[in-house]
Amino acid sequence: MRKCLLVWVLLCTGMTLWAQSGEDRKLEKLKAEVQEKVEGRAKMAQVMVDKIFSFAELGFQEYASSKYLTDILEENGFTIEHGISDVPTAWWAKWGNGKPVIAVGSDLDCIPKASQKPGVAYHDPQIEGAPGHGEGHNSGIPLNIVAAISVKEIMEREGIPGTLILWPGVAEELVGTKAYFTRDGYFDEVDMCIFTHVSNNMTVSWGQARGTGLISVEYTFEGEAAHAAGSPWRGRSSLDAVELMSIGWQYQREHLDPIQRSHHVIKNGGDQPNVVPSEASIWFYLRNVTYPRIMEMYEKCNNIADGAALMTGTEVKRKVLGSAWPRHFNQVIAETMYQNIRQVGLPEWSEADQTLARALQREVNSPRDTNGLSTKLDTIGLPISRPISGGSDDIGDISWKLPTVTLRFPANIPGLQGHHWSNAVAMATPIAHKGVVAGAKAEAMTLLDFFLKPELVDQAWEYFRNEQGMKQKYVPMVTEEDKPATYLNKDIMETYRKEMEALYYDETKYDTYLEQLGIKYPTVRED
Repeated sequence: MRKCLLVWVLLCTGMTLWAQSGEDRKLEKLKAEVQEKVEGRAKMAQVMVDKIFSFAELGFQEYASSKYLTDILEENGFTIEHGISDVPTAWWAKWGNGKPVIAVGSDLDCIPKASQKPGVAYHDPQIEGAPGHGEGHNSGIPLNIVAAISVKEIMEREGIPGTLILWPGVAEELVGTKAYFTRDGYFDEVDMCIFTHVSNNMTVSWGQARGTGLISVEYTFEGEAAHAAGSPWRGRSSLDAVELMSIGWQYQREHLDPIQRSHHVIKNGGDQPNVVPSEASIWFYLRNVTYPRIMEMYEKCNNIADGAALMTGTEVKRKVLGSAWPRHFNQVIAETMYQNIRQVGLPEWSEADQTLARALQREVNSPRDTNGLSTKLDTIGLPISRPISGGSDDIGDISWKLPTVTLRFPANIPGLQGHHWSNAVAMATPIAHKGVVAGAKAEAMTLLDFFLKPELVDQAWEYFRNEQGMKQKYVPMVTEEDKPATYLNKDIMETYRKEMEALYYDETKYDTYLEQLGIKYPTVRED
């Protein structure tokens, strides 16, 4: 009897293992197929990357970019909800049904005064003073579209349940929308999120990320106008209040932990010198590595604003223009994705690619990176042992709403300073095109992992609740009364859009944007 029972147990165990190995073999076969599908859409990726590069739209003004991308998604079977969270250029694209629900997102906006001819390794603006893709945000959503369409084809054929969501990080450079998307419930029914961001290597990380969160606040002072020469004593200068607030914060900064970052611009300093300014405003970014520290800085800044108003007899109002939580990424998704990154590897760079990269690194006097493009794959990013200051991204809010990672893909050149014309040089060249295809392969393979192994989604949530969630409770920095600042950048785009439209990429006439612009690749300084 015991022998029979043992045989039965061994038989059942063997059948289970055989079934599991069969499922694994099927998954690996589908992952190999999806890589081929992505490779087959390399031309589609190139056209999208070049097209968005040519639009070069600032935050909240991404009208041409959003229309172009949502038209492509609609043509491929996605249902589009336009204008989410009362942001005209934001959208929510959905395909499929059932669980798991996986959202993939990336940013879309560009940088002021970063206009640059692609493929040219020195400063050569397309339009002097115009915006340009000096952060490389023209590449992420094309990557997501190529990956999603390739996965969708397999899901349809194989009858794989699940829902795909695509969405844009509108106005990321203003950290202007993602907190509103979470506040308004768009991610309430989503199981996990994969975000993508341009980089110079390919990797993913988990745990607390390096960098900061922030709150973006505009302080507007209201005083009383008067003739600045005839009767200045009858005026109450709002500009005086702005200047006092600025110097007050500089003195405060001396007594803040050096890990913080804070910076401001004066957007409105009055109308003209002979009128005592009745209205003036100053705009702050307040950054720190934890939510409590950010809010402490915010309180200090509010107190300084109140003091400046008291000293000048003015009144002050404040408006939150955006926010970003410090980022925390999911271990299960990251480790699963990194296995796919290792399979894909880095693109094969041509000598022309490397020539452009090395020339640009020399041009900007890169302090560390002088050997061109990366040829060794980066390791997976592990949790930082102590906080490291730096930039912010409002994907942080989503990372505290549900399990999230950011795939960094190799579409730009190492050693650049960021938010600069040099970061636009590679973004409509073969470097960006190859990097997007590599990233799309890794993302598509990861999507199949989670659609075909829903238990991975459960494990991701276990980490989210029991590891990440134990460290900090998510509290949005925007309130129900706050509204997205969709008026920002409108005046700048109105100044340049007509001239920029003449340079929009026409893929029906030219193979690449470089060809349309008549740029020899690469163009470097002659020695």
